[in-house]
Amino acid sequence: MAVVKVTGMTCGGCAAAVKRAVEAALPGATAKVDLERGEAEIVGGDLDAAKAAIVAAGFGVAE
Repeated sequence: MAVVKVTGMTCGGCAAAVKRAVEAALPGATAKVDLERGEAEIVGGDLDAAKAAIVAAGFGVAE
C-alpha cells in the first residue's frame, strides 16, 4: 500500500476521477481516495505509474 498526496481535487467528482484513472492505469490495483485529506491510498501496481495516471487525469502529485 502507498499513500499519494493529490493536489487539485475540489469535489467528489474529482476524487472519483482520480480513483478511475489509477484503477484504469493499473489493472488489479485499487485506489481509495480521501478528498478531505487530499490523498489516494493505492494497493497494488507501480507507484510511479499511479502518479503518472493522476497527473494525466489533470491533478497534481505532491512529494
